[in-house]
Amino acid sequence: MSAEYKNLAEFVKKMKPREKMEEFGPSALKDFELLAIIFGTGYLDENVLELSERVLRDYGAKAILKAKFVGDVQDTVGLPPVKSMQLLSALELGKRFFAPEFGEFPTIRSPEDAFKCFAKMTKYKKEVCEAIYLNAKNRVIHREMISMGTLESTPLDPAEVFEPAIAARALGVIIAHNHPSGDPTPSAEDREQTELLRKAGDILRKPLLDHLVIANGKFVSILG
Repeated sequence: MSAEYKNLAEFVKKMKPREKMEEFGPSALKDFELLAIIFGTGYLDENVLELSERVLRDYGAKAILKAKFVGDVQDTVGLPPVKSMQLLSALELGKRFFAPEFGEFPTIRSPEDAFKCFAKMTKYKKEVCEAIYLNAKNRVIHREMISMGTLESTPLDPAEVFEPAIAARALGVIIAHNHPSGDPTPSAEDREQTELLRKAGDILRKPLLDHLVIANGKFVSILG
């Protein structure tokens, strides 16, 4: 170690991301350093570290995670096409590794098939609403976390449900939410919200095909 480095921390701080990963593994890198490795090079008058740090600082993880298509990244994050593709590819790989069953693009033919996509929701401690989006052949082309509520309820906003359907050019939507109480029986509010979403889907020509209520390893199909 050179004498100019007073300690290991200072030495590591001055290492380039690739050097740091090679020496210490990916867990030693900060978020912007990992992003710099994905980008590889900078853009316009920014070097790769400046670009990566600015993207995370100015836009934040939440805005980036909402981007679903190359155009979204270009418009939201201000990246050129190639770097937008690099970012989306990294995000998609992460999603598939942590939820590999959804990387297989299942076909939904029944409420039972839909339940398989949402089965893990039965373990959630809070009420959560998720959605899957289907193409003309009833194949899942996208998945979205719609909302996370309290121990008792979660709000359903039609805009949050159908905006991803429009972006993904889906032709059908199935939503599901869990009941942490362990009873999958739909409440009156569940049925009212389902009817509201069904009407919104009909107007947008993105029909709500079903709404599942999940609890204790079981489900009830409201529209099936």
